[in-house]
Amino acid sequence: MANIRIFVGSVMGTATGVAATAQAILEGYGHHVSIDSDLTQQPLNSSDIVLVCTSNTGMGDLPHNIVPFYSELTQNNPAITGMRYGVINLGDSSYMNFAEAGKLLDQTLEDMGAVRIGEPLILDAIYVDDHEEEAGEWIEQWQALINQ
Repeated sequence: MANIRIFVGSVMGTATGVAATAQAILEGYGHHVSIDSDLTQQPLNSSDIVLVCTSNTGMGDLPHNIVPFYSELTQNNPAITGMRYGVINLGDSSYMNFAEAGKLLDQTLEDMGAVRIGEPLILDAIYVDDHEEEAGEWIEQWQALINQ
């Protein structure tokens, strides 16, 4: 099965809860899943599958705990061409810069040659009551795409 690394950006803990749900579901399908905080301990390689699970802060900024991941990508340019990834983006559409953090990470990975699996999941706090339940449905579908 796949080696999946989940990188989390969370301010209030909601994205962390969604990441834990993703880990449990993906492990249930036999994947090896880790929730990582940065790339200094174990660099990315093109055989990894990355799932970015991030909220937004301020004016669509990256939460502090995912900044090291973004900095490693943009400053050290790891060789990730062909690496596959997915994005779960949590936000609130009542804010002007809705879901910008996830869009930034998605674009950065794409610009570096990574290949997105499926469409990003955007969880809008205005319309979603249970983020983990909503994400669970998407994760089930996303994991099926991993094996294609």
